[in-house]
Amino acid sequence: MATMKDVARMAGVSTSTVSHVINND
Repeated sequence: MATMKDVARMAGVSTSTVSHVINND
């Protein structure tokens, strides 16, 4: 499973944005 940093890098967003999206899911 990809880490949050990997996901953020692939998506072109910050780790805080990824965290925000995950927490709101």
